[in-house]
Amino acid sequence: MTNLMTTDWQSVLPELAAIEDPEVKRCVAAASRVTLEPGTYVFHIGDPCEAYLLVLAGDVRVQLITETGRVAVLYHVRQGDSCVLTTSCLLGGARYPAEAVVEAPTQALAINNVNFHTALDASAALRRFVFANLGQRFADVIARMEQVAFGSVDRRLARALLRTEPGQGTIDVTHDELASETGTAREVVSRHLKRYEEQGWLQLGRGHIKLLDLAALENLADSDS
Repeated sequence: MTNLMTTDWQSVLPELAAIEDPEVKRCVAAASRVTLEPGTYVFHIGDPCEAYLLVLAGDVRVQLITETGRVAVLYHVRQGDSCVLTTSCLLGGARYPAEAVVEAPTQALAINNVNFHTALDASAALRRFVFANLGQRFADVIARMEQVAFGSVDRRLARALLRTEPGQGTIDVTHDELASETGTAREVVSRHLKRYEEQGWLQLGRGHIKLLDLAALENLADSDS
């Protein structure tokens, strides 16, 4: 960890930067920048929560492993987001009930447990920031759960493909990873992808997929079917 003095974090977290309370300023000045590479575990099930984290750039996947070994993705933490589980574990003094893995090169603002609670006790503005962020993230998680529970596989899969698409038309993703993202079985994902390929929407490769018809996928992602 290195002292957080080099990035324009204020542009990513303007609401936090606007808080004038001295205790919050001291808290942020003492914060650290965490740099994490893809594949790194941010936390495991049962780990204690030691810092309040806000992602400045990158992507962290929070997931559960089922008894059968399947990965169930709960949500992603991306630029400007806090982690729902981290915040709730900090506030409740609980240990992590899931795990988090870095998907893309990630930088995060890390405020240690003691400084976080001291500032939270002293600043109503920080409390509003933390709970507003937590509330929005909870709403996002509920929306994802509703999508997995009630949305069609076609719609979920199209959205996952478009969300992963970096702008060059080709995405590096496996059928297993898409199954985790969409909350379904690998065989189901493979069957749907093969149908999309036959319709000319994409081209399948080993470990990657080339998207050929973004408009068709966008229509599918927005459909009610």
